[in-house]
Amino acid sequence: MDKKRILASVVVFLILAVLVYLQYRHWRSFDWGTFWSQTHRIKKIRVLYGIAYIYIAYVMRALRWKIFLKPVRPTTTVAELVSPTLVGFAGIALLGRAGEFIRPYLIARRTELPFSSQLAVWAVERIFDIGAFAVLVALAIFLPSALPSIPHPEFYRSFREASFLLIAIVAGTAVAAVLIRRNVDVAAQWVEQRFAHLSSNLGHRLGQKVREFGMGLNTIHGPLSMLWLAMVSVGMWYLIALAYKEVTHSYGVDALEIPVSQLLILIFASMVGSLLQLPAVGGGSQIATVAILSSVFDVPAEMAASCGILLWLVTFAAVVPLGLILAHHERLSLRKLSVESHQAEESEMRKPQGP
Repeated sequence: MDKKRILASVVVFLILAVLVYLQYRHWRSFDWGTFWSQTHRIKKIRVLYGIAYIYIAYVMRALRWKIFLKPVRPTTTVAELVSPTLVGFAGIALLGRAGEFIRPYLIARRTELPFSSQLAVWAVERIFDIGAFAVLVALAIFLPSALPSIPHPEFYRSFREASFLLIAIVAGTAVAAVLIRRNVDVAAQWVEQRFAHLSSNLGHRLGQKVREFGMGLNTIHGPLSMLWLAMVSVGMWYLIALAYKEVTHSYGVDALEIPVSQLLILIFASMVGSLLQLPAVGGGSQIATVAILSSVFDVPAEMAASCGILLWLVTFAAVVPLGLILAHHERLSLRKLSVESHQAEESEMRKPQGP
């Protein structure tokens, strides 16, 4: 781990420590006996259903990547992409952001394609993730039985405004994507010039990111491909929401009988909280989820803490056992893959800019 990652980890740890301390002060009457009692009483079969949904969602991620690869590797199968997907997400769970390039790196090796091309797919995949989630959020906003019926309606206005902001960001990103696809080099040069006064290296790196993104957009060939990618993305995020439902409903109490549409609030909180994550232990995701459960849905502190931890284990950490088994079977080292993938990414960033 280099000095930058050590410093980042220390900063994240300190922020999480402050958040945990504030949570502790807020919950001075927290009863650990009740916490363990609530945790042991869950319906384990429903937790297993939740894990199954998450694994199906990983298969759908592999299917989506196959659609991206169709123009250049039409013979690639979903089965060939499942292993890199699981190993890659296991790397993120165990190594944090240091493992984020493992998946595109493994897929590039397996398909014998340039790493830059798979980094491009990885970048575009993020847009489809955010867009698909925004579609589900938009439906939840306008369905009368969805977000407006949360236990604390006073929060609805804030959630609605945040949702509109997310939709606006997605719409703006879509417009930017169209402009970039039409003329990648012009867009990259504009970004480089715009940020060159801050740092020539920063301008160059951002320009390279724009070129990668444009390369990824070229993998979408026609309206049919776009439709399939959108459908798979929305379906995948709906499965993730169903996994949240299985976990929350496994407690068998009214406070956690939360409809799928309202669980999108929890998912969003978890996504934002994941920006502050420590390798292998998480942190931000659990804190954000617990806070929303207790403040918005009136879930008792002990039950909220138990559910927040279980949600993280099911939706984020459950991939680790199978991911490690596959890595061992293929004689892969996650740490070595992390180093190699970041070195490859740095090499791409150092490439001279185009004419």
